[in-house]
Amino acid sequence: MLTKEPSPPNPTRCAIYTRVSTDQQAEVQFNSCEAQEDRIRAFLASQEGFVLGQVYTDAGFTGANLERPALQRLLQDIEEGKLDMVITYKIDRLTRSPRDFYHLIEIFDRHHVGFISVTERFDTSTSAGRLLRNIMLTFAQFERELISERTRDKIAQKAQRGLYVGGRPPLGYVVKEKRLVIDPAAAAVTKRVFETYVESRSLRKAYHVVVDSGLRPRRDSYGDSMVWHLLRNPVLTGKIIHQGKAYPGQHQPVIEQPLFDHVQTLLASHPREKPRPYLNMPYSGLIKCQECGSIMSASHVVKKTKEGDRRYYYYRCNRVVHKGWKSCSTRQINADRLHSLVEENLARISLDSFYIENLVHSVQNQTRPGWTTGVEPNSVGVGFSIKNLQNSLKNYNGICARKTGIEKGLLVQAGIKQVRYSKDSVVVDFYWERFLDGVEPSAAPARPAATPITERPTPAYESGSFLTKFDT
Repeated sequence: MLTKEPSPPNPTRCAIYTRVSTDQQAEVQFNSCEAQEDRIRAFLASQEGFVLGQVYTDAGFTGANLERPALQRLLQDIEEGKLDMVITYKIDRLTRSPRDFYHLIEIFDRHHVGFISVTERFDTSTSAGRLLRNIMLTFAQFERELISERTRDKIAQKAQRGLYVGGRPPLGYVVKEKRLVIDPAAAAVTKRVFETYVESRSLRKAYHVVVDSGLRPRRDSYGDSMVWHLLRNPVLTGKIIHQGKAYPGQHQPVIEQPLFDHVQTLLASHPREKPRPYLNMPYSGLIKCQECGSIMSASHVVKKTKEGDRRYYYYRCNRVVHKGWKSCSTRQINADRLHSLVEENLARISLDSFYIENLVHSVQNQTRPGWTTGVEPNSVGVGFSIKNLQNSLKNYNGICARKTGIEKGLLVQAGIKQVRYSKDSVVVDFYWERFLDGVEPSAAPARPAATPITERPTPAYESGSFLTKFDT
């Protein structure tokens, strides 16, 4: 009975890969690439079932990366299933990078391609070779994890030092030399976004500020969500955020901290509150009529001019609003006039050492309780002195002069406790302790719910104010 003989096994298609690092070596007659190839061909001749498929040579290319033309052709042929084995003279001819080596081995395994190093007896087609490969891969995994830990530690150290740790910079910044640098045009848009949200309480209107500015929004950041994340990004205040912790950054802020804090309060508690039209009137809720004791609220009238309708803003006594024009003779004061009156007189007082000396003496020696016609000791606090008071007033005036719009309103709310107005005089109750160090306060005292600028959740101080009086 005839038996069918078994068919011979399929031959192992082998690729020879050779490489030298410099052009000078490649140009030498019978160079090392040819020497490597001869040694590998001799090895192939001694192996049963091995056939040469293709020779791949990278002459004059470094082994530090995989950007080599012949190696890329080799990987392409492996992807197409044309090879079963890759043979090199030494492992470092394939690559000098442990990471790249294990990356290549993963590609070889995925396509069932073995690897042999002729001089180092490294053969992944055998169980011993695979064991050696697995041991090396274990050490490679340890090395990768160690590198990851070092990288995380390095990023944490950079964050603690206030350095930029990577990622997409928020609108208002660009990255230069691995640092955040303010982009003036984009920063102006970001500031308008914050102010628009405070004025309108609308994410959509704030987003249209970005669209109308001509700045092209990122492809994956359209709509209200883009503004939502922008409004909540503390990096804009000069901080670096890492692992949920905030560190003082080395970059300049685009948004001042009081405005940022105010927006967070609105987002958390009043996301859909009705817009308030008097945000350009920083003394709203602070002015009290001396004549009748009522609060003077912000109001306006519209008058027709040659240029069109124009708004005129006032602080109007609430008694007049509710009981008629003749119920209080104070009635109202032009907003711009009151702003100038308070700010110019506070600036004048800060430069008048003789006035401040008399003022401090009067406060420290006041013995008549309830006296409200001039200066009175209204919880002035510890450290109330000529030098401290003068420095505090100068610091407040300097910061206030640099502010406009909503930011100025927030600063006034933090610095002025109350303004008592009459036709003859103005009495200002000023929180002098808040500005001793020349740094803008990050929180303002709690205000009544009707205050249109801000309602701070927790009073930051309970003393440290004094009253000063000047004529109108």
